[in-house]
Amino acid sequence: MNKSLLPLIAALLLTAAGPLTAADTGHGQQLKAKNCMGCHEDGVYIRKDRRVTSLAGLEKQVRRCELTLGLQWFDDDVNDVVAYLNETFYKFK
Repeated sequence: MNKSLLPLIAALLLTAAGPLTAADTGHGQQLKAKNCMGCHEDGVYIRKDRRVTSLAGLEKQVRRCELTLGLQWFDDDVNDVVAYLNETFYKFK
């Protein structure tokens, strides 16, 4: 095997393994405060008849809001907001 390919193969394997870092809930909180609070208050997250009923549904809703607002977040930004909202309000496993 060509030794010059080893770094490329290692990088591909690491990329395929998924994210190596945990979500940054502090960053998620900042993004939520800056972008989400203009449309709704925290009550939307804690109401009894909320539409979001799963972690996958929460991510879908965050992505929907991101698209509606034209934010163009990176996946890490979305993950940070989802992690913050889940840790603070939803508590999905």
